[in-house]
Amino acid sequence: MNNLPDLELLESTHTFPGNYTFKVIGAADDNFIGRVVAAVRSELEESVEPSFSFRKTSGERHVCVTIEPPVENGEHVLAIYQSLQQVEGLVMLL
Repeated sequence: MNNLPDLELLESTHTFPGNYTFKVIGAADDNFIGRVVAAVRSELEESVEPSFSFRKTSGERHVCVTIEPPVENGEHVLAIYQSLQQVEGLVMLL
């Protein structure tokens, strides 16, 4: 999962600062959602919890977490992606 978005593409297609949407899919264990939120919070300067939602797959084996933290620039987005890549149980990151 080393395929991060291109910095130039991020900067040209998004308005910064502002919220950025990450979709994180992983194993539906009791702590996956908390690990995703913690990974994003570790890259934020504020102690405010970012807005997020989740839904489980029909078989409840996986969960998709949609999280929308405030970001400063494209480099900040890439830092969050790198932090999310380390989350235990991660299956896919969009």
